[in-house]
Amino acid sequence: MTVKLILAPMEGLTDPIMRDVLTHVGSFDWCVTEFIRITESILPEHVYYGFCPELKTDGKTAAGTPVHVQFLGNNPEMLAANAAKVVELGAPAIDLNFGCPAKTVNRHRGGSVLLDEPETVHQLVKAVRDAVPAHIPVSAKMRLGYLDENHTLDNAHAIEDAGASWLTVHARTKADGYTPPAYWEKIQPITAALKINVIANGEIWNNADAKACLQQSHCQDIMLGRGAVTTPDLTLCIRQNKDRAVLSWQDLVELQQRFLNGQFKTEVGMIGRYKQWLGMMSKAYPEAQALWNQVKKMKQLEDILQQLHR
Repeated sequence: MTVKLILAPMEGLTDPIMRDVLTHVGSFDWCVTEFIRITESILPEHVYYGFCPELKTDGKTAAGTPVHVQFLGNNPEMLAANAAKVVELGAPAIDLNFGCPAKTVNRHRGGSVLLDEPETVHQLVKAVRDAVPAHIPVSAKMRLGYLDENHTLDNAHAIEDAGASWLTVHARTKADGYTPPAYWEKIQPITAALKINVIANGEIWNNADAKACLQQSHCQDIMLGRGAVTTPDLTLCIRQNKDRAVLSWQDLVELQQRFLNGQFKTEVGMIGRYKQWLGMMSKAYPEAQALWNQVKKMKQLEDILQQLHR
């Protein structure tokens, strides 16, 4: 069976421009937006289009990759109402965030803190499932737990029993943060217990990691996060079972040009996002480190583009 590869939702990282670039390389089955926080109101359309401009293009990136919309919140009525609205706008699927470890989010009863409340998790997923048409998938993404793993299976069953189509598990607790390792083997009991598909996530940086994750988690599919941003051809390496880069540096230069020619609100913001990405790629490519040394002090977008053309 062919493994499904999904691009993870990462706040401040997998924005529409990054989704366009990474799906342009190919081989993602779908991607998920950064979370949209839902509180006490139905959001206006421009907010949805800001997070997911792909709603205007049949819910897909320019490469044709479906984009699922992710919500974060604790109000079942408002999550349901917003889910119904964004589906009307063209969202192909809804994902619910029970994994965000950010203190500000958790302090407002959002993200991973809800993993101490399996009944609430069930209520939220069911509210969204009941609010959208049956053909629209509703999924959830969770960690192994908040401060411990006492409710791991309770949460997984709560999500399944609420009608979720699949569950993605980040193989760490909130307390673990993003510190290596990810405990892929701890996903296996979830995979064994659930009838719905379970997707593994966390610390997959190369083809060898992907193989080990699948073997230890007993999952059939994986979600790629920072590894896919750091190594844009990671999906190709996994698909082709190669441990070395598939794309040339010139291919990656063209991807960077595509990124910098994307739509942005401010030039300063775009330059900051690009430097963030280039800094991540410098961990995988010596050429990226050399380029970083050349552009790190540049403050004009045109200067950076000219450096790339050279």
